[in-house]
Amino acid sequence: MSTCNVTVPFGDLKLNYLNNQEVIDSATRRVLLSGWFILGKEVEAFEREFAAYCRVQYAVGVGSGTEALHLALLACGVRPGDEVITVANTAVPTISAVSFAGGVPVLVDIDPATYTMNPNRIEERITSRTKVILPVHLYGQCADMDGICAIAKRYNLFIVEDCAQAHGALYQSNPAGSMGDIGCYSFYPSKNLGAYGDGGMVVTQSSHIDQRIRELRNYGQKERYLHLIKGFNSRLDEIQAAILRAKLPRLEVLNEKRRHIARLYDDAFRDLPWLVRPKEIKGCHHVFHLYVIRVPSRKSFRDYLLTKGISTLIHYPVPIHRQSAYSECLSQERYLPITDMVTPEIVSLPLFPELTPIQISFLIDAVRSWTP
Repeated sequence: MSTCNVTVPFGDLKLNYLNNQEVIDSATRRVLLSGWFILGKEVEAFEREFAAYCRVQYAVGVGSGTEALHLALLACGVRPGDEVITVANTAVPTISAVSFAGGVPVLVDIDPATYTMNPNRIEERITSRTKVILPVHLYGQCADMDGICAIAKRYNLFIVEDCAQAHGALYQSNPAGSMGDIGCYSFYPSKNLGAYGDGGMVVTQSSHIDQRIRELRNYGQKERYLHLIKGFNSRLDEIQAAILRAKLPRLEVLNEKRRHIARLYDDAFRDLPWLVRPKEIKGCHHVFHLYVIRVPSRKSFRDYLLTKGISTLIHYPVPIHRQSAYSECLSQERYLPITDMVTPEIVSLPLFPELTPIQISFLIDAVRSWTP
């Protein structure tokens, strides 16, 4: 079959909806007919279902993944001036949440194979003000939680897991978000489990943290109009909860499609000496929210693929310590040599469950035909 008219977008959320249209339409209609749109039965049901999926006792729906992190840090007792150890190779919202809580981001370097937090670089950054370690489960793979948990236990620190890209990811058979004190999920539309708007979830094994998040998300109320603490407006709405409930049963199937496409890419690129493929660490179950490679002459590579009708993105082109908004973190660059080394080379290739075999083959052929 001719590929002259083939294009490969980075994603296609409309196609995602069309493939789920019947259950999505039914879910939204159910909410509209109920006349109840905030903190109702859909949110309660989705919290139970997602907690079961993550194998934790509690889950609390909130307004976004960023707010999940923000409220989680507050629930851990972070106050202005407290330090939160995390990575620079992440989306800015991770650090935004630290700032919202009044915390100080302390950045540690990443593992060169996984691009996630390197536990060997944590202890040198711990001080008397350190309160939380915040690993980011990046691109669909969990960070090295054995090492991180051991250090947190040794220094009596909280662990807040950023699971925004890790729906369904496992570490030594443990779901993302279940290993630390708190796990924080985003349901941004492009996630492996995405809403049709913003949404987030906090998961935990602690009844105390569960109760505190429930108060924080709803103006500090335990009962209506009785405000125990100063809180926020951060609530997952009923329509988004219903949509996510409809999509959750298919998450494992769609994650396996992502893994299948990743294996096709791996096999096709294995003999290219100039391309560094993603590495799935032994004991991990990578769900490939993103398929991130490293290449020389990145701009030339991306421009070439674009001439073929293939879209790529960079996750993320500017690490936190080099962002203008976080210029106070630039002094930490000496701790981040691996982050600075890999950032100019990383490229995310299209990988989503609705990709067709023709699109996959076309992309593979295009990548293989480029010459550095």
